[in-house]
Amino acid sequence: MTPPLLHPRLEPPWLVAELGTSLRVLSFAPYRSGFVMADRIVWRELRNADLPVDLAVSDWVTAEMTEAGHTEAVGMLTSRDVTKFQRKETRVEGARVAAIATVGLGNAERIGTRTPRDWSFERYGTINIAVQIAEGLTEAAQIEALSIATQARTAAVVDAGLRLPHGPVTGTGTDCIAIAAPKGDTAYAGLHTALGEAIGTAVYQTVAEGAAVWIKENPEMMRNVFGA
Repeated sequence: MTPPLLHPRLEPPWLVAELGTSLRVLSFAPYRSGFVMADRIVWRELRNADLPVDLAVSDWVTAEMTEAGHTEAVGMLTSRDVTKFQRKETRVEGARVAAIATVGLGNAERIGTRTPRDWSFERYGTINIAVQIAEGLTEAAQIEALSIATQARTAAVVDAGLRLPHGPVTGTGTDCIAIAAPKGDTAYAGLHTALGEAIGTAVYQTVAEGAAVWIKENPEMMRNVFGA
């Protein structure tokens, strides 16, 4: 039997994605970023009240992860309801990939700009993505895989159709992506490879579906912020 990839487990305010074994994870997550070994990737749901202005965020995150027993995990923060996660698994010519995403667009941004915000009305949001790849990768291929996941995230957000004064929204100011894979010899994960196609499909679908749900849930913000 083929072992599952990115098995999700809801423990609000936590979403836990089990990797099945300890894998090399590459991320820019707020907890255990860079290249690390981990057997799970977790989301911690929070609200603005959880993070007062004078809070030392890194210390708070470490304390939360420790208390929940996730000291060896990779940890991301989200203001999105973790029960609204999306999961997709794809297989292309033997390349097998799964992605989980939570998608909020409350602090959406256009690349190369910093749009003035009215935080008395707007709310923070973020896109957090975890990807698990079945085949073993070199470090360079895992970095390339992260770039493909980023492209897929951006394409899905652009296709969602949100606009700001400077042009189409391309992401949010607090997005995070984590890529998990065994150490191995696969050296390429670009757009012309089966693996790149599988990564792109899984990430695009999760973000596109998550964005559609968020847009439907937030008609007032769509009118007042995005003019839709």
